[in-house]
Amino acid sequence: MTDISLQDYCKTLHISTVYSVYEEKYAENLEVTNFLKEALSSEFHSRKINRQMKALKQAGFPTVKRFEDLNLDALPDDGRRSIPDLQSLEFLKERKNLILIGNSGTGKTHCAIATGVHACLNEYKVVFRTAAMLINELYEAKKQSRLSVVIKKMKVADLLIIDELGYISFDLEGAELLFQLLAARYETQSTLVTSNLMFSEWVRIFHDKTLNAALLDRITHRALILNMSGTSFRRRED
Repeated sequence: MTDISLQDYCKTLHISTVYSVYEEKYAENLEVTNFLKEALSSEFHSRKINRQMKALKQAGFPTVKRFEDLNLDALPDDGRRSIPDLQSLEFLKERKNLILIGNSGTGKTHCAIATGVHACLNEYKVVFRTAAMLINELYEAKKQSRLSVVIKKMKVADLLIIDELGYISFDLEGAELLFQLLAARYETQSTLVTSNLMFSEWVRIFHDKTLNAALLDRITHRALILNMSGTSFRRRED
């Protein structure tokens, strides 16, 4: 673990005056130095845990899933090989998108949530929604003349997770609202999508070929795409 100096603790905790007084009167007092460092270390880690818990709560995960809970041997090859990449969060740092495509029950949602939880614990801002929940939220926001507010809130999230795209289709208005949101995030933040449909089938969700092509262009640009097709976990357990 990196040893953080007393000065750095005070700076991070925004109590620089405390360090000034310490430096002026107590810098040579080892007992005071050790006491302050222990106290400020506890405060630093307490605040960090509070931020992590707040981030997890605000993300909207249906349940908390972690990478260590995955059965790696049961994951499709692409998913298993990519776990270190997901854990590194490099795609977030590079503002790349992440798309997990494959049939139902192959670990897409678990990987998506685990990535989001890991991002929260590393103090990234995450928003999780199923595609159906997200479209309904955008519909309601538009009805209440709050669409710009909701899009602005989601635009600044470091990671937007859209789960189960393709399980439920929506009308052209819904497709246009989703496009508006993704266009606002284009090349500025990362979006993670899980879908049971190949890209060639996405027109079944969005109906309009031009809109579908434009949306695909934005979501796949500089994206990490994982083939998650394989035997369903649930079928293996039957």
